[in-house]
Amino acid sequence: MPKRTDIHKIMIVGAGPIIIGQACEFDYSGTQACKALREEGYEVVLLNSNPATIMTDPQMASRIYIEPITVEVLERIIDRERPDALLPTLGGQTALNVAVAAHDAGILQKYGVELIGASAEVIKKAEDRELFKAAMDEIGLESLRSVLVHTKAEAMAAAATLGLPIIIRPSFTLGGTGGSAAYNIEEFEGLVELGLELSPVHSVLLEESAEGWKEFELEVMRDRADNVVIVCTIENLDPMGVHTGDSITVAPIQTLTDREYQRMRDASAAIIRAIGVETGGCNIQFAVHPATGRMIVIEMNPRVSRSSALASKATGFPIAKMAAKLAVGYTLDEIPNDITEKTPACFEPTIDYCVVKMPRFTFEKFPGSDPTLTIQMKSVGEAMSIGRTFKEAFQKGLRSMEIKRMGFGADGRDLDAAALDDAELRNKLITPNGERVYYIRYAMLRGWSVEDLHEMTGIDPWFLDQMEQLVEAERRLAELGRSGRPVDASALREAKALGYSDVQLAHLLGTTEQEIRHRRWSEGVEPVYKLVDTCAAEFEAYTPYYYSTYEAEAEDRPSHAPRIMILGGGPNRIGQGIEFDYCCVHASMTLQACGYQSIMVNCNPETVSTDYDASDRLYFEPLTHEDVLSIVRREQPDGVIVQFGGQTPLNLSEGLQKEGVPILGTSPESIARAEDRGSFAAMIEKLGLRQPPNGMAATPAEARQAAARLGYPVIVRPSFVLGGRAMEIVYDDEQLDRFAAQAVAVSDGAAILVDKYLEDATEVDVDAVADGRDVYIAGIMEHVEPAGVHSGDAAMVLPPQWLSSQVLEELRRATRAMALELNVRGLVNVQFAVTRDDRVYVLEVNPRASRTVPFVSKVTGVPIAKVATRIMLGETLCGLGLGDGAPPLGHVGVKESVFPFNRFRGVDCVLGPEMHSTGEVMGIDMQFGMAFAKSQLAAGMKLPASGNVLVSLMDSDKEEFVESAERLVEMGFSLLATDGTHAFLKQCGVPSRRINKVREGRPHILDAVKNREIQLIINTPSGKTPRADEVSIRTQAVSENVPLVTTVMAAKSVVTAMSALQARRPEVRTIQEYNAGCPFAEM
Repeated sequence: MPKRTDIHKIMIVGAGPIIIGQACEFDYSGTQACKALREEGYEVVLLNSNPATIMTDPQMASRIYIEPITVEVLERIIDRERPDALLPTLGGQTALNVAVAAHDAGILQKYGVELIGASAEVIKKAEDRELFKAAMDEIGLESLRSVLVHTKAEAMAAAATLGLPIIIRPSFTLGGTGGSAAYNIEEFEGLVELGLELSPVHSVLLEESAEGWKEFELEVMRDRADNVVIVCTIENLDPMGVHTGDSITVAPIQTLTDREYQRMRDASAAIIRAIGVETGGCNIQFAVHPATGRMIVIEMNPRVSRSSALASKATGFPIAKMAAKLAVGYTLDEIPNDITEKTPACFEPTIDYCVVKMPRFTFEKFPGSDPTLTIQMKSVGEAMSIGRTFKEAFQKGLRSMEIKRMGFGADGRDLDAAALDDAELRNKLITPNGERVYYIRYAMLRGWSVEDLHEMTGIDPWFLDQMEQLVEAERRLAELGRSGRPVDASALREAKALGYSDVQLAHLLGTTEQEIRHRRWSEGVEPVYKLVDTCAAEFEAYTPYYYSTYEAEAEDRPSHAPRIMILGGGPNRIGQGIEFDYCCVHASMTLQACGYQSIMVNCNPETVSTDYDASDRLYFEPLTHEDVLSIVRREQPDGVIVQFGGQTPLNLSEGLQKEGVPILGTSPESIARAEDRGSFAAMIEKLGLRQPPNGMAATPAEARQAAARLGYPVIVRPSFVLGGRAMEIVYDDEQLDRFAAQAVAVSDGAAILVDKYLEDATEVDVDAVADGRDVYIAGIMEHVEPAGVHSGDAAMVLPPQWLSSQVLEELRRATRAMALELNVRGLVNVQFAVTRDDRVYVLEVNPRASRTVPFVSKVTGVPIAKVATRIMLGETLCGLGLGDGAPPLGHVGVKESVFPFNRFRGVDCVLGPEMHSTGEVMGIDMQFGMAFAKSQLAAGMKLPASGNVLVSLMDSDKEEFVESAERLVEMGFSLLATDGTHAFLKQCGVPSRRINKVREGRPHILDAVKNREIQLIINTPSGKTPRADEVSIRTQAVSENVPLVTTVMAAKSVVTAMSALQARRPEVRTIQEYNAGCPFAEM
């Protein structure tokens, strides 16, 4: 079946911002689909709200709309573009939901748009729990007993039938949002109410509990000719009860018998046929009772899923690309396998290695949050590792996590296993948590049996036995170290084959990492690199996609072409996300365009950078000194780029340079000069610039001395971290002692920084590119929130709206001066604070890629990461036509952040110096008000058109908000205000109605929020320690999904946006139209 010729223009809907449950794997799948369809000659129209994605680059689609992903916006684009077809299966649940809503509203029929990839009927049959269960019953497959309910009364009746415990799953949510388990009837009532609230269709599936069962996933594809292939099989290490996104997962399946496995394969084929998926891929989840072998079907996702990216990277089979080709009519036997170039896509992948996925958690960002792992996903990223055995892949995965661990313990960072209390250890084993594997090791060191650990954790004995083998190997190595006998080559090779890092071996053998490395090299114990080839070496692979292991035979092919290595960012986490992967991919594209081979090193399976065709040579390896140095020794690159992958590669740069590795771009010495407080202060003084008064401290006592000299409030932060980790505004000695101790712990031996906090200042980010002679100011971004809110969380506007021309010129002058003084070769980001009297202070300089690079590139049309790469290769800004600075913009871009507070209920959502956001969106328009409105809609904040606005402000904010309060009243809104705010507004002649605070009697604010009497909440914190009633207002707003604003500047911008929405309907334009005439867009 050749491709369809009756369709010419195809619209793809992306996934929007990175959130828990839907991360950058959909940038990877969407990018693959865009490339595949354009390759086939189709015109591609794309809707996505996330500027940090590769898929929203101008060259990825014919027409790109960076707009909110709503039904209303979708209809406007369809009306404007008139596509023949809509492909919704590559943008996660977001795309699926909006496509089904457009179908149900009659929009697709009205414009003659066909759903391809999966029809609305197929989507509903897979996602509607009752329809899916009926389909499973029809083909004789068992699913959990369940009841779909729409009201609390229906739920109570169902509970009597199902019996407790009961699993509560809200319909059509992402990453198990609102999913929970109820063990008693009181708990059940509350969780059902919450689930009904969170479900966009206000329904909840109640299921019998299968907690403790083994969980499996199969990635399956089917075409119109009924060819079905099982692309990848995946087993969860954690049993049912932990969301699959939070579990360690292993491919291929390890613990099923062949009979059980074949039964599951047959069931998968029957399911995909029964649901009717015939032009794409799906993810099917099963549970198997560990004792009886009873198999049940949990669910099916009729789209490319989070696991699809993992399966694609694990096997080398590009699921999203194949899905796009199937959607336009091809069959699997007609599509060639890019890696072998001989086999068609209907050949099922076979792998002769083991793949382990490790989830990455950031509970430390949300003090007070419950770190227990449940059926609601909480991880913010993941890493993938490949080894010849589970043990090797498991250890490599643990050291890929960027949590300062170098494997399965024995790395100098363990707790004292002997000192752990039995009850505490048992609790850590019984309660699923992100550190449980380390506590399993502690228990094994104390002699606890595999049988006991299986009973406590529910983890299959096979996996526990593998861990016990590692503990036994650790004991042997430690004994060897105590004996003083030399370690021979065979012992080193055996340990390395088990995945032990040099750091672990040094710890166990009582020596240094460097000594272990040199001993290995002298004995010839070095890794070889094997191919990920989809076919277990049955056919020759042509795509250089490698992993390391310790065997005799190497499969990598040496290259003699000029080549440059790029170090990626590792697993996504708060503070280091998709923005850095964007920069790495741009670097790879540029290197290839300039005649270099690009070598990518990364361990994140979600990203475009780890796609096999994003670089010339891909190494799926941990980003540690040892692993990177091994690849450098093998590849001998002409240079290594470290400034695009965030803090991860920067932390490696100094050590690599000491080993003689050529670092391209800004030197590690310059980077260190910018990050060392003393050197930085001397540079600021030399250049005649200002910075806030500051000090350094190695202990909490020294921090107190610094604070006494500076005067409160101060900002306390560790050195060399991303995302504002352990960064706080401190108002007194008591707070300082607590937060300084945290910062010292996070700094890992480095000094902590104590800065005078500039109250009521405006923060500004400047992104620039320098070549050692000239500096190109790419973008000046004014923060909407005040200084003190982390730049990764603040809304930003480009170009600035409220800064004077004199301030703008001072920002440009200071940026140029610092970039030249630091001899920056490539990107540099500078953060400033501007006080109300227009005094400009330098907060910090980062001679590397910042998280704002994609936003600046999309708004201005200049891909500055590509420009920076060319600078590193020796080109100049003048030679590239960028010597005169950026021309003025005729439009306005707003970057807004997206937060996961709905996953961490009870955590106060006030913004501060520590970063909390997981992703971002962009609003773009010719005017600020509408651009800001679009950014809020894209971030999920539905601004009200009418109703009641609750206003509760700290004293210093009241006067500044009066004008906005008057505008709200003029727009027809009614104001509700707490006592002090009500009195102030009355004094200013602004009508409002007083409402009780929580402690002032009923009915109070929380009653009004729960009764849906409030459509917008503006609540700014009252001081250094938020009062309990303030926190309850904000947490209730998150629970009820009521729009909430917590700073007065953001509140004023929201009012401006609401006014803009009342004045006119939002227009939609492509990013190509906004940047028409920019000569650099296609660089």
